[in-house]
Amino acid sequence: MKVRTRMNPERSSARQRARSPERTPRAAVLRHKTGRETRRMKLERLVEYARTHQHALVLTHDNPDPDSLASAFALAHILERLAGVDSVVAFGGIVGRAENRALVRVLKLPVVPIAKVDFDEFDLICMVDTQPEQGNHSLPARHFPDVVIDHHPERPETKLAPIADVGGTRGATSTLLAEYFRASGLEMTSQLATALYYGIKADTRNLARQTTPEDVDAYLWLFPMVDKEALVEIEHPRLPIDYFRLYHRATERAQVWDQAVLCDLGEIYAPDMVAEVAERFGFLEDVRWSLAWGEYDDQLFYSIRTSDRRMNAGKLVREIIETRGGSAGGHGSMAGARLDLSDLGETGRRRLKSEIAEAFLREFGVKPSKKPRKIV
Repeated sequence: MKVRTRMNPERSSARQRARSPERTPRAAVLRHKTGRETRRMKLERLVEYARTHQHALVLTHDNPDPDSLASAFALAHILERLAGVDSVVAFGGIVGRAENRALVRVLKLPVVPIAKVDFDEFDLICMVDTQPEQGNHSLPARHFPDVVIDHHPERPETKLAPIADVGGTRGATSTLLAEYFRASGLEMTSQLATALYYGIKADTRNLARQTTPEDVDAYLWLFPMVDKEALVEIEHPRLPIDYFRLYHRATERAQVWDQAVLCDLGEIYAPDMVAEVAERFGFLEDVRWSLAWGEYDDQLFYSIRTSDRRMNAGKLVREIIETRGGSAGGHGSMAGARLDLSDLGETGRRRLKSEIAEAFLREFGVKPSKKPRKIV
């Protein structure tokens, strides 16, 4: 795939067109089903639609994780090889965690920050691992995606996308892209196999969380083609000193309320560290809920993990955060959200964080009379 942010003016005029978020419902939605014939049908519809275009932008969610990055590059590869569509992968925010930076660096995955993209130069816009209403992406409001591929529950606006493969039970979007590859007959390179394998491994916690037979099947199919040395380097990167400072602060600030642990990280050096801390505290003995939040670039990021199968983390975080003007998404055991803080001063920010923490504690079933205990 090519890293291109500017097109030749002599070629661009025919590909530039007005785009509007107002769409008519698509004729066919690519739903989750099993079986090779269904995978091939989904792929054929995607390729048939893409062939009427020439230049694709494949957009990850902001501050992309391995699943989002791997899925984006796999889709771009399919579009180029099967539909003849020149493709660029872009992201909003930053690639923050050391493992995520290592994934891009070690596998030499070309990626473009969204600030360098001129959206009007693309006549095919795709989203992976996110959806129009999700709010965790940087697609301008005047544009709307043509293709949406995501393993998270379908959001209402996604029904307006011409091509969508969303929802279902799969634990990773990388599983969907692996299925597309198997149906395509394309040669799977070790670069893409490693990326997709790590995407599945990271999102399912090595097949231990929200895993389906399809995830396991894709995982095992990819494994022989994985560059094992590259995988080790990605999974065990050198860590910045800020990483250890943040974990020290997290351990000092964490509060345990009955079966829930909450942690205000304050200012953070990378948004996706919130998810890492929430994930880590989820292993605390006798804890069923783990919630962490932190501030980055006037945004307040939340991440939640739960082992309580009676509750749905994605539904809960949407109910609490979206009613306060933020964006949220996720599924049963894990979810995330963010809120804009740019119009709030220090007092307003403290009040907002306190209000949200109390709302989560109520949902966790913590009695107001309870007092938290510290880890250290």
